[in-house]
Amino acid sequence: MKQQPQTKENNVWDPLIRLFHWVLVLACSVAYFTQEKDYELHLQSGYLVLGLVGLRVLWGFLGTTHARFRDFVFSPGEVVRYLKSVAAGSAQRYIGHNPAGGMMVVAMLLNLLIITLSGVALDGAENRAGPLADSMLFLYTDMIKSLHELATDIWVVMVALHLLGVVHTSIVHRENLVRSMVTGRKRV
Repeated sequence: MKQQPQTKENNVWDPLIRLFHWVLVLACSVAYFTQEKDYELHLQSGYLVLGLVGLRVLWGFLGTTHARFRDFVFSPGEVVRYLKSVAAGSAQRYIGHNPAGGMMVVAMLLNLLIITLSGVALDGAENRAGPLADSMLFLYTDMIKSLHELATDIWVVMVALHLLGVVHTSIVHRENLVRSMVTGRKRV
């Protein structure tokens, strides 16, 4: 019987990052699929997303090595070079986020801020509810609603690109990235 070679694994994704990721998946899914059916649940899941984004931004400065922005925010030139290497089939493997993945994390967090803050504004404008209930936002209801819907449509595309990136990287580097986001461990 042939013995499998030992592969060394290290903790990469800390428990907070993993919990953040999966609660965010759940909260975004609930918000998306309840938008026309259950306004209160949609609103509450949106507030949860906003809180999660705030926590993630804080953890991006105070967290563990691979959770920190300085570990995965690369220059635009580095992102372009990395994407060219992906297209050429010679992409380098990263323990944390690769340049494209890091760019996607930042873009997704910014997009979620737009979605959630426009949602809070829309609740104030349409329903005269929430922290912006007494504002003059009702004058801009259509614009706020359009922004909220556009950002949500962009979010769906970003999620699809994120999933494609995870599948592609998992195949190319022969590692299950979904498993690593559950266990926190990646091969060194």
